[in-house]
Amino acid sequence: MLDLPTLALFTAAAAVLTATPGPDMLLIASRSLSQGRMAGLLTYAGIAVGSYLQAFAAAFGLSQLFILVPTAYDALRWLGAAYLAYLAWTTLRSQTPLFAPGQVPAVPLRRIFLQGLWTNLLNPKMALFMLALLPQFLKPEQGSIALQVVVLATILNAMGFLMNGIVILAASRIGQALANRPALARLPQRLMGAVFGGLAIRLALASRG
Repeated sequence: MLDLPTLALFTAAAAVLTATPGPDMLLIASRSLSQGRMAGLLTYAGIAVGSYLQAFAAAFGLSQLFILVPTAYDALRWLGAAYLAYLAWTTLRSQTPLFAPGQVPAVPLRRIFLQGLWTNLLNPKMALFMLALLPQFLKPEQGSIALQVVVLATILNAMGFLMNGIVILAASRIGQALANRPALARLPQRLMGAVFGGLAIRLALASRG
């Protein structure tokens, strides 16, 4: 098992990293704004599960494929960009507001979770980030590598939950206020579509460096 100094150092690093605004936080905020607290939590849950999978891939060398085979990185990058562009298109063309008080969300909750998961898994930048971060804290002489990965990924996700939980609560309240005003009811939906589109462009233009 990892020693306390290593765990404390990783926890501090995780707190700083998760508090820094990035694509995941933007996606969670826009989803909470457009569809409410549960949608934001499910989006985070999907991202968190993806983080576990990315962590294991990094720890056991699968993420090194993107370094050794540049075409693999580009293929995943374009696939992820296409997926996000599709989400942007379907969100913007929908004629039904995503968030309406007292109504069932137009997007099924299972789909929201899977969108968070696939957005994380189809981001090669996340794989390279895990590859750069985790090996610095893994210590084979201190026990099972798989268990160490689970512990570190859990700490990272716990810090992410604390930081993004604040974002979810704030954004969902703003979304509720907007939904109660007919003239602004579709604004969260447009913001959600714009976020998906912006993330698609960002990923399409991303380099490996």
